[in-house]
Amino acid sequence: MSGGKQPNDRLASWFERTGWSKGEFARQVNRRARRLGALHVSTDTSRVRRWLDGEQPRDPIPRIISELFSEHFGCVVAVEDLGFKEPGALFTGSGVDLPWAPESVVELLGDFSRSDLMLGRRGFLGASLALSAGPALVEPMQRWLAPSPVPPLPPKAPQAPGRLGIGELEQLEATVRLFRSWDMQCGGGLRRKAVVGQLQEVTDLLQDVYPAPVRERLFRLTAELSLLAGWMSYDVGMQPGAQKYFVLALHAAKEAGDRPLGANVLGVMSRQMIHLDRPSDALELIHLAQYGSRDTAGPRTQAMLYAVEGRAHAALGQADKCRRALSVAEQLHADAPEADEPDWIRYFGAAELSCETGLAFRDLAYRGAAPAERAREPLEEAVRLFAGTPEYQRSHALGRVGLAAVYVLVRDAERACDAAGYALSLAARVRSERLTTRLRRTVRSAVDLFGDQPCVRRLADRLQGELPEAAFPLV
Repeated sequence: MSGGKQPNDRLASWFERTGWSKGEFARQVNRRARRLGALHVSTDTSRVRRWLDGEQPRDPIPRIISELFSEHFGCVVAVEDLGFKEPGALFTGSGVDLPWAPESVVELLGDFSRSDLMLGRRGFLGASLALSAGPALVEPMQRWLAPSPVPPLPPKAPQAPGRLGIGELEQLEATVRLFRSWDMQCGGGLRRKAVVGQLQEVTDLLQDVYPAPVRERLFRLTAELSLLAGWMSYDVGMQPGAQKYFVLALHAAKEAGDRPLGANVLGVMSRQMIHLDRPSDALELIHLAQYGSRDTAGPRTQAMLYAVEGRAHAALGQADKCRRALSVAEQLHADAPEADEPDWIRYFGAAELSCETGLAFRDLAYRGAAPAERAREPLEEAVRLFAGTPEYQRSHALGRVGLAAVYVLVRDAERACDAAGYALSLAARVRSERLTTRLRRTVRSAVDLFGDQPCVRRLADRLQGELPEAAFPLV
């Protein structure tokens, strides 16, 4: 055999079990590569034969084959299981630069949610995705504002008539509101798969033909579910998968013609970039959201966008710009009517605004751009307000953790332990890796500064006993 290569018996074994011909296998690889944006991939039967003979395909093909076999067999088939070498870097082209067309949105959402349901947290989503950042993230999102292409001519083959009546659509919308409430109260870990399953079903419904108003409502529902699936994935630490759901949510919001919902999606993507220490990307996304929804979003939504802008400026240490954005957010929120905006922005009340303000000043204090004491009052106000609204348990716990971090900064060990201890009591009931990670980080900071104090030692022991590493596997 040329080059001294040995036949790839592992790949051959998996391939034979599929029952595919070499031509069908090549077509499957090419189809998946186009969907991921890897337009340079062009596989044929002779190339498949060379892989079976021992040739190592170039990235991203090993990961594409891993995904295809994993989906086909309903179990994780890793790159190494196929006899391939692990590529040196993830294929970043598989991320966010997707076609802005309704057919593509429906197909991609169907494939992605189906793979998520089959393979779960440490299968498809853990092995095959990479985060996009910088221009590779921001530039594709800018196409959200471009005019939609002219709809294609109707297909020659008849499509199935819509299976969804108005009553059923209203029931689905009520289900999304229920899922959102569960997430705020219990965190993303307990209900994520239920949301992804509902998203899968709604995506199937979009294969049918509906009148324009019903189709828009169905795309809006799809956008909300995809956003919620992304938010829950973000909450449990599945960052690449979360980003993919966010991007698909933005595409669906565009198909629904809902600019405020699209701006909300970009706001959540900006929060994720702040969490991942990419504040410049966060600013780009939030400015795009503000520009794109300036004439359509209500004051509560605009207040949220300005609050997130303040957080991004704080992460960059830009104190004056942070204060200006938070001031605008406060004024907009004061002008917001009580019940005149969509359910997805209902969470952004006075408590959430106070929490965002306090966290922004905490981040400025980390960078020496503002006194830590400035963060204390808004965070204390936030936890006071959250304490009276049990449905926001996760936000309450995150506010307590933020307050504990501020007490650490001002060297108040007793209050830091009290705030972190309260957050720990809540964290035991909220399946949120984001919360537990921040809590552990804050307790470690307290130990580093006050490790000799009894209250700190008790808190650290309690954390280890009640919420050890790898507690609550999140799926």
